[in-house]
Amino acid sequence: MVVNGIDVTVKGLNDVSEQEIMSYIDMLEEENDENLSSLTISPAEDGSVALDYVLQPAKFERIRRITGYLVGTIDRWNNAKRSEEHDRVKHGLN
Repeated sequence: MVVNGIDVTVKGLNDVSEQEIMSYIDMLEEENDENLSSLTISPAEDGSVALDYVLQPAKFERIRRITGYLVGTIDRWNNAKRSEEHDRVKHGLN
């Protein structure tokens, strides 16, 4: 089932309500400061509930060091600085 855009699987438990699932999602996202991609709820050996989850991949911005400056994007550069970046030797990872 899908709850709030998160793929949720419940294994071995018949009485898990959607409200309880929402509470688990809120708790996990608050603990991790990340959004969940998927959640599996199953019984644990000690009688509690086991929560197995996958977080959505973190988004990141590429940072480059160009002429002594750390930059993420070059959209605010003038033509001379863009030309300088274009003419740089780019090394591959072969």
